[in-house]
Amino acid sequence: MARPRSPTNDLPPSLGGYKVSKPLFASALLVLDSILVALIIAYVPYTKIDWDAYMTQVDGFLGGERDYSKLKGDTGPLVYPAGFLYVYSAIKFLTGGEVFPAQILFGILYIINLGLVFFIYIKTDLLPWWALSFLCLSKRVHSIFILRLFNDCFAMTLLHASLALLFSQKWHLALIIFSGAVSIKMNVLLYAPPLFLLMLKALDVKGVFSVLFGAALVQIILGLPFLLTYPVEYISRAFNLGRVFIHFWSVNFKFVPEEIFVSKEFACALLVLHLTLLIVFANFRWSKNGLFHLLKSKVSDAFSIFSIQQFQSCESRIKTLNKEYIATVMFVGNFIGIVCARSLHYQFYSWYFYSLPFLLWKAPFPTPLR
Repeated sequence: MARPRSPTNDLPPSLGGYKVSKPLFASALLVLDSILVALIIAYVPYTKIDWDAYMTQVDGFLGGERDYSKLKGDTGPLVYPAGFLYVYSAIKFLTGGEVFPAQILFGILYIINLGLVFFIYIKTDLLPWWALSFLCLSKRVHSIFILRLFNDCFAMTLLHASLALLFSQKWHLALIIFSGAVSIKMNVLLYAPPLFLLMLKALDVKGVFSVLFGAALVQIILGLPFLLTYPVEYISRAFNLGRVFIHFWSVNFKFVPEEIFVSKEFACALLVLHLTLLIVFANFRWSKNGLFHLLKSKVSDAFSIFSIQQFQSCESRIKTLNKEYIATVMFVGNFIGIVCARSLHYQFYSWYFYSLPFLLWKAPFPTPLR
């Protein structure tokens, strides 16, 4: 069924009597933004924040250290999974650890990421052509990619690639890339609950187990050098979900007194709020007959496979999901996590910036208000 359009859904897709092609307009924006990226690299000073710490941690890894508790930089201990070390080791190999060639590499990454985002927006066909320009207008996102060289950039680029693959129903490859993104920075896990819901709706039980196994296998393979030597140190440092950020650097709950901000009660309250909002949206917005009906049907399917032979002989089935529905569930689910996050730093803006135009156009607001 075609998605109904609001009579005020925006300006007509034409300019001066000529129809504007979204792919052509997006291509023009990519060219213009490439020029802007080159100018930023050439004329705007690099901002020293985490690059030196990244390189120090990589040096320890390349030097043979496998104890995660001993991999440290000038900003603190290493707190990212193993994928981070492989990516930045490759960057060090390509750039020699120098900032300027790394900026060029991140500039290319920025354009690749923007191209993936344009692909997502064009396929969902929600925004008018002119609104695609909003995706190029963030000064902070340019800074995060080109001037600060954060690992968030690689994580979000892989996440957008995974989302694009979901549009083509390539679930196994999408989950492998998603797991790769998680291995670089765990913020990508904010997309895990909505992604799991999409898996339940699109795949049968065998398919869900299969794609989850592939994602888990990625984590095992990437972490193998550490899991075989210092497994406790690796798991406790790389996947520390209880880490408390410094109150001074928080930009979302700065108004909360520090003693409350660092308390377990505050963390538990935000977790409960996060889970409650996810359940409410999953039950009333994302599932036609409700979340519990969906879960009941999957449990019934699981019990119907009562032998290994039947499980192996059962052919996996895939239900094609609407592209706009996929993007909506993923973007809203992530934004719920952002709202409930105990601490957001400046670079975390890259986690949700590219979803903002989509979310605004999903809301029943008039275009000027958007």
